[in-house]
Order: sequence, then structure tokens, then C-alpha cells
Amino acid sequence: MFIDKQYIQDTLAAAENTPDAAITAILDKAEAMQGLTHKEIAALLACDSPAQLQRIFDIAGQIKRHIYGNRIVMFAPLYVSDYCVNKCTYCSYNCGHSFGRRKLTMDEVRAEVIELEKMGHKRLALEAGEHDKECPLDYVIDCIKTIYDMKFENGEIRRVNVNIAATTVENYQCLQAAGIGTYILFQETYDKDVYENVHISGPKKDYAYHLTAFDRAMEGGIDDVGAGVLFGLSDPYLEVMGLMLHNEHLEERFGVGFHTISVPRLCRAEGMDMSAFPNLVDDAAFEKVVAVIRLAVPFTGLILSTREDHDMREKLLKIGVSQLSAGSSTEVGGYIKRATQEESMSQFKVNDERTAPEIIAELLDDGYIPSFCTACYRSGRTGDRFMSLAKSGQIKNVCLPNALMTLCEYAMDYGDEAFRTKTKAAIMANADNIGNEQVRVQTLANVDKIMNSGERDFFL
Repeated sequence: MFIDKQYIQDTLAAAENTPDAAITAILDKAEAMQGLTHKEIAALLACDSPAQLQRIFDIAGQIKRHIYGNRIVMFAPLYVSDYCVNKCTYCSYNCGHSFGRRKLTMDEVRAEVIELEKMGHKRLALEAGEHDKECPLDYVIDCIKTIYDMKFENGEIRRVNVNIAATTVENYQCLQAAGIGTYILFQETYDKDVYENVHISGPKKDYAYHLTAFDRAMEGGIDDVGAGVLFGLSDPYLEVMGLMLHNEHLEERFGVGFHTISVPRLCRAEGMDMSAFPNLVDDAAFEKVVAVIRLAVPFTGLILSTREDHDMREKLLKIGVSQLSAGSSTEVGGYIKRATQEESMSQFKVNDERTAPEIIAELLDDGYIPSFCTACYRSGRTGDRFMSLAKSGQIKNVCLPNALMTLCEYAMDYGDEAFRTKTKAAIMANADNIGNEQVRVQTLANVDKIMNSGERDFFL
């Protein structure tokens, strides 16, 4: 098995003796955006020199700006079923909890999607508990088809990423055929002992089957996979090492590692006791973890959810996060409930309760370009093709233009006059950063069509 807890612990222990000169050399390598090995990551995690820590944060910020510019990809989750056969101590979907479970009908999926399209979202993460009877793969695929078929006014969901339980190669082939974007699965924790303690019963208790899900997904033709751990279940440094070893395994076997990494922290949920978790991660440690991951895998997207509050989101955007949820509901049917002001029960506590327009407007005010781009998925720039373009720097020739064009769409369809004015100014200022003159001219021509002719869905 490519994850060995004792090996990770021994590597972290040995890293505590890393000389300062070696740390400097590792940071020089990181600054050159060459990525880092898991042993180099261990050295940075063990580092407690204030000067070197500051350099870790500085380089993380440099990498973020160089590779991702000021673009922030926007998305929202869509929970379609809370039926679950697993008994996980950290999750409100725990099958031992008694509450009125439900799954959405296709009409209800359409109603939820309308609410998301009203917010301007183009990219969703479909979420569901594990239950082969109530939420079989056929149901998930029906949801995907329904979402893609939906269009409300000028709104449409152009890419559905999927976060469902570990499954078989054959099922991953079906998901790929349904046109998903990224297949997302959180390991929750790479600490096998903790994993088996927090997963009391159910198919998810099988650590090895869960751990090898991405192998089966890639065997099934899915080449964009998104990983994550739930920081707070075990030692956060062990978790980062697990992520890096997992990424190295996929790169060695399939030629491409994680497309994205999500960094949720454990937070309060119905039916769970926070005092039962002794490894909660404080803000300082969490910021360090995110910065180190950015150094380790500079071309991998980092995703932050609404588990984090406004202030933490602002900090992490500067040092590594490149994708952000906005206006999220973590409840099945939650968007309609919000619209009708019904009482809700979320899967976990949302700490950033601002609306999607509020978040997007603030991003724009702070100099970011909220991006609703899904072009890479739709143009076949996935897996190793995406990574080769990213590492060569060529991906920037399409990312900024696509971000500007989709932001323009958002402004025209969902923004008020003041927001449209700010958006136009931001587009004109940022267009100068498009290096290819022909692409810059075409981008501005498309922006003009979006603004003045009502045309939509331009992408490179």
C-alpha cells in the first residue's frame, strides 16, 4: 500500500533535524515552481523558524499570483440525497441519526438548479450520501442529465463535478460517459487507525477500498480527480504527507495527480460532539498547511468551502486558494428552503453566510476576477493535457480571457448597474494582461457582443 502511517511518522520525525540551509534550498526549489517531494514537504512542515515560515507564506503568495493571477473560480454544491448506510462519527448523515431523510425528485433537482442559476453559477459539485438502494448510480446519472438539460433565462450549468462514494471501475466509466467534470472524493483521514475509529460501520469503513478509489476512477477513464482530507480528524501534518504520497502514487501510475485538493476543517454538525476530536487545527496551523500544499503542488487547484469564515477565506485566497464556493447550502433541497424561508438542517455548519452576489461583489472590489469558466472540461483540457499546459505556462493564454468573458456574462445577467460598471472597468484593466495580442482583441470583441448583442458562452 502506498500509504504507510509508520513511514510517514518516521519521515516527519527525521525532518525535525533538517538544517536551515536545507530548508532554504527547498524553498528555492519551491520558488522556481518545480513542486516538492513528500520528504521536502516534511521538512517544511517541521520548520518553525519565523523567518523561514514567513518565506513559506511569501512564496505561496508568489506562486498563487504567477499561476492563477487574480482569478477565483466560483462554484456551489448541490446536495441531492442524505440517505446513507455509513456510520461516521463526524457526519450528520450518520445512519444512526434519526431525521427525515430525503432525496430530490427530478422536478426538485430542476427547482434547486433554477435557484443556483439565479445566483449565476455555471459549475456545481453534486453531493450525495452512500446508499445503493435509495441513491443508486442510475439516480446520480439521472440527476446529472437533468442538471445539464436545465436552462433558466440566461442561466445554465456547464459542468457538474461529482462527490459520491468510492465505487467500481464500471461505475466510474458510467460517470465519465455522463460527462462529469472532476470526480471528488475525500479520504477524510490518511491515518488508518483514526479512519477505522471514526468510520464505525458501513462500506466506507474499508480503508483500502476507499484509498484506491482514484485508481479505479482513472482506470475507468476519469482523468480529473479531486482529493481532500477533513483536517481535525488526525495530525494535520500526517494528513498533508498522506495527500502528497497519494498524489505521487497517481503521478507514477497514471502520469497525472490531483486536479484539485480541498481543505475543509472539521466543524460542528448535528449529532456529533466536537470534544471527541482531539486534533482540531487552529488558524495558524491551518494557514501553514495551506501554504505548504501550495508550494508542494503549484499547479493543483486548491478549493475552500463555506466551512471557513470571511476572514479566513480572505487570508487563504492570498496564499493559495484558487476555487471558492459562494451562497452554498449543505442541505438536500436547501436552496428552495432558503428561497421560501423554511427552516433548514445542513450537513455541517456554514461559517460564511454571505449571499453569492455579496461574495462575488467583494471579490471584485478586492481586485479579484470571479471566474465562471468551464472551458477546460468542455475543450478536453483535462488530466495530463491540462497539467502539461499549466506547467508550460500556456494555460494562462486561455484562463484569463475565459474568466473575463464569463464575468462579463455574470454582470450582464445578474449584476446591477453599479456592478456592471465596476466589471467593465475590471475587464478593461485586466485585458492588458493577456499576453497574446490576437487573443486580447478577440476577448474584447466577445465582451462587446456579450454586453451589447446579448450573445453568450464564448470560450477559448
